[in-house]
Amino acid sequence: MVSVRDVVGVRALGLRGVHIGRPDADIRWVATSELSDPTPFLEGGEILLTTGIETRVWNEQWNDYVRRLADAAVAAVGFGIGLTHERTPDPLIAACRAHDVNLFEVPRRTTFVAISRHVARVLSEQESAATQASLQTQRRLISAATRRDPATAVVAALAQALDGAACLMAPDGRALTGPVGPRRSEFPLDDAAADVRRLQTHGGRSAAAQSRPALSLSVQPIGLRGRPSTYLATMGPVRLSEAERDALTTAVAVLGLVDEQRRSRTTTRRLLHSRAIELVIGNDSRTAQLILEVDAPALVIPNQIRFLRAGGDESAIVDAVDALEQRGVLAGIHADELCAVSTPQQAESIGDTLVAAGLAVGVGAAVASDDGASGYRTAGLALAQTTPTAAQVVWDRVVNDGPLGLIDAERAAAFAESWLHGLSSEQLETLRSFLRHHGSHLKVAEELGVHRNTVRNRLDTIEALLPGHLDDPQTRVSAWIALQSLPPERRDQTITP
Repeated sequence: MVSVRDVVGVRALGLRGVHIGRPDADIRWVATSELSDPTPFLEGGEILLTTGIETRVWNEQWNDYVRRLADAAVAAVGFGIGLTHERTPDPLIAACRAHDVNLFEVPRRTTFVAISRHVARVLSEQESAATQASLQTQRRLISAATRRDPATAVVAALAQALDGAACLMAPDGRALTGPVGPRRSEFPLDDAAADVRRLQTHGGRSAAAQSRPALSLSVQPIGLRGRPSTYLATMGPVRLSEAERDALTTAVAVLGLVDEQRRSRTTTRRLLHSRAIELVIGNDSRTAQLILEVDAPALVIPNQIRFLRAGGDESAIVDAVDALEQRGVLAGIHADELCAVSTPQQAESIGDTLVAAGLAVGVGAAVASDDGASGYRTAGLALAQTTPTAAQVVWDRVVNDGPLGLIDAERAAAFAESWLHGLSSEQLETLRSFLRHHGSHLKVAEELGVHRNTVRNRLDTIEALLPGHLDDPQTRVSAWIALQSLPPERRDQTITP
């Protein structure tokens, strides 16, 4: 832009600054008017040139005249002398000082056309230079997108164009690239992260901007479709030039295309990884390894593996798959679940990460890589045992707990109360001893310190209260499960219906 200082400082025009309180005021155009109120024909930012033909007898009227010009946001008043007025009227000078309107004097020899021509020429030159600079910046941004790490290159090029700093951020506010640029040490990373998290909460593809005395901060969503995968945070001048705004717009568009290419590669990679997981589940780890070599030759299926199966929110599953892939873990989506293959040693640590992401996790048995079906099945059984208070279940612990580990605790307790109802604490202890000693009346009598006939009588009474005979293996299994499932506080009490 052309400033009032730039115009008044041109020697060839011979202008004299009378009151230049705002020398940096931008000039949009030059207007000439002899009207007593030209403001209806002004847009703001003009130099208003006048010789004061209608103001020969003005005195107090100057204040209202200048006040209206100030309200119309004129850049300056250029008062021509030597025609209507021999010098600039003192009331005009006083009014310009009072309303802080720039005022300069135009000598008789300087035509208004010369001032207009000079401003028009400078504006045209600046526009042409800005256009060329904008094109060069756009070329640099587009060229950066062809480099090995296109996102980083584009962000760095934008930071240079803004003479500020820029940073590519994850949806959770983490810095992925940067901050970079000449003013990276001044970049308000915490504020940018807060803006990103707020935009994520609001949803959609909205942007954020804030201005400070010495800088401006903007946050733009990146991506052509779907929810933003990243955000571009930029720090630049308080007022961006048109070329700087064009650079920012171009960078967002280029990063969107880069993101689209990344999404396409990600989709392909996920399909390959999901297919590899299907093959491991089908006990064909050899073919699975061949498929991985197409996209991730460094990803090796170990000889001993554990499957992890996780359920939860769809977006959390997708994010967790990305996080595991970054850790070098074979992961994908299979049957609407997150499915991952790891070494036996890493499995529980990986499971902790998934739980932290809000998922329920089942960790399968450690199996050979060519016995994936068994590992996958046990991971599913472990996942079925998860609860809000036990978000990760490991199959080994289910095995250690025996069949009871497969039964929901509340359902098991209800079954016990129903199956054992009517038995006294003495009868419960007799039944436990009977099962411990595999039905030996003699050993039960010795353990309880009673006669064998007493044991027989008690068992006859117990059997009458149970839904089956104690000689039936099914009845004994049910009795054992019921006794083990009683809450601790009920194990020595009569079980009432």
